[in-house]
Amino acid sequence: MNYRVFPNIEGEDISVLGFGCMRLPHFDNDTSKINEDDSMKMIRYSIDNGVNYIDTAYPYHQGVSEKFVAKVLKDGYREKVHLATKHPVWLVEKYEDFEKYLDEQLEKLEVEQIDFYLLHALNKERWTQIQDLGVIKFLEEARAKGKIKYIGFSFHDKLEVFKEIINSYPWDFTQIQLNFMDTEYQAGLEGMRYAYERGIGSIVMEPLRGGSLTNNVPDDIMQIWDEANYKRTPAEWCLRWVGNFKEVITVLSGMSTMEHVIENVDVAKEMEVDSLTPEELAIIKRVREVYLDRIKVDCTGCEYCLPCPEDINIPNIFTRYNNAFMFDNIEQAKKSYQALMENGIDASKCIECGKCISECPQGINIPKEFKEIHKVLSE
Repeated sequence: MNYRVFPNIEGEDISVLGFGCMRLPHFDNDTSKINEDDSMKMIRYSIDNGVNYIDTAYPYHQGVSEKFVAKVLKDGYREKVHLATKHPVWLVEKYEDFEKYLDEQLEKLEVEQIDFYLLHALNKERWTQIQDLGVIKFLEEARAKGKIKYIGFSFHDKLEVFKEIINSYPWDFTQIQLNFMDTEYQAGLEGMRYAYERGIGSIVMEPLRGGSLTNNVPDDIMQIWDEANYKRTPAEWCLRWVGNFKEVITVLSGMSTMEHVIENVDVAKEMEVDSLTPEELAIIKRVREVYLDRIKVDCTGCEYCLPCPEDINIPNIFTRYNNAFMFDNIEQAKKSYQALMENGIDASKCIECGKCISECPQGINIPKEFKEIHKVLSE
């Protein structure tokens, strides 16, 4: 396993691959029903093979991820890792709520201290609100009490907002979405470099773009990958592209099978800064151009838009729609969409309440997209 250090944190070696506990295997298409046996084996395998950054959050797996991570880290595993979780800042209504939710997380995780503590999914609106409520004071007090060790934030908004937040406090680290498709999206490469110039290293989420860059890869794109001198899977290409940057300290992968874990751990052993050749980078650029021509809706499947008041599985519908065009299977998508219509949970059931728009990290106008999706897939 390769390890890196944050530019402003001394004495903490961080594995270049982190385990994100947001997409664990589960039962009955219900993310709250984690397959604990398989998930336990997966996470502990990664730790046994050098992964030492375990990432979870208050809402992951409908609020049960933190409790499950506590189980994983028993039997001496807590001492082997850096534990990260995220504060649900959108639930805070008054100053006392900051510590209330932190204490709840400490109880769920069964720890006295969280190593890497993030303000979750900051955007302009949330940042303004929690600043007014005294979030910086809370963070400093929590650190002084020994409840948290390092302070950071995860981010979903425009670049200028990212820079504003970076400049507002001497953060220990930040977490951004980055993959070879999203180089100029949200913080992007410019934001990553802006933070690093100020001594702030980045943790990267969505390196595989919610799996969309590795699942059912079209033949024309696989042909491009196969032209490289080194034969790699799409997942390895994605991970190595992100790990190529010195500004990236660790790459989070939401692994959902043991096969994913084994592959990613093996890849991490070769993820080094500036290790990709100009020819390899050119191949990745060509793949990006092909994908850009195919994707219809930039959804990563993060599920922040859920639950929907009308019980519509928004990410699932976007996945079906994107897959129809990215993988040339429009007829199959129409057939699967019929099942949603029969159950009354298709895109036409959207009441345009707008709740999902304010929660979407990607800024997608979901009701508008739903109208087009229903038109295409209901034919």
